[in-house]
Amino acid sequence: MLTSRLPGRVEPYKLAAHAEHLDGLVALADMSRLTEEAGTQQGDASVWLEFAIDAQGRRVIRGRLEAELQLPCRRCLEPMAQHVASDFQLGLVSSDDMAANLPATYEPVLVENEQLNLLGVIEDELILCLPQVVYHDESECPVSREQLSSGVETEVSEAPSGNPFEVLKHLKGNTDT
Repeated sequence: MLTSRLPGRVEPYKLAAHAEHLDGLVALADMSRLTEEAGTQQGDASVWLEFAIDAQGRRVIRGRLEAELQLPCRRCLEPMAQHVASDFQLGLVSSDDMAANLPATYEPVLVENEQLNLLGVIEDELILCLPQVVYHDESECPVSREQLSSGVETEVSEAPSGNPFEVLKHLKGNTDT
């Protein structure tokens, strides 16, 4: 079980040169952008990182993260536990030109002054793996199907409509065909 905390900043080029591995925990409560997207979080994200140099000499990070987030149900807005996980491959770049030349298999991550904001990178990956929509199971949600409907049945026309521009003719006052 992981118990160590990951550092906030690292020197990724040195870590890649030595083929280092980092694994540990990151506090979800420390991630302000994640809080803006998904609400206040408790607990930790588990992160595994492998720094390496690929066959073309690029410095890369291969990683995996997992977290249990509390995300609001879109029906009732009550928080519900949602497991999120992401596998990612990052290419270390120091300029936009380097990022443009990076293969599509790698997402670029900017390294400034030989330093990488590791917590920012992990927060980015967590935000990217958030599900689009989260719902409780209908049987578990406090909001029932009846509460979601307006109570008015909409009428569906059974007869096929004729020319869709017929209405425009009547609006213009032109009735000849």
